[in-house]
Amino acid sequence: MSKLIKLNPADNVFVVCSSIFPGNIETINGHTITFDKTIGLGHKIAACTILKGLWIIKFGVPIGSTTADIAVGEHVHLHNLKSDYISTYTLNHEFIDTK
Repeated sequence: MSKLIKLNPADNVFVVCSSIFPGNIETINGHTITFDKTIGLGHKIAACTILKGLWIIKFGVPIGSTTADIAVGEHVHLHNLKSDYISTYTLNHEFIDTK
């Protein structure tokens, strides 16, 4: 049984409905993907190749834009996605309190 669910036919991501662990295998649109890391419940996996700057569609609506090309089966999260609606904060030198 698949650990992924597509919530709307227009979505370009699947939602993880049961945690994925290293070695788990899923077939996504004809591509066999062997995962190499744990991906938690509720996270997103690319259903197709999504090029940099394109929208991520979840629930049939755009939730943000890619900051890098994303391959089919790749984890979609803060490292390759930014919100188009609210600021996405990441830990970097500008936000670290050095006191």
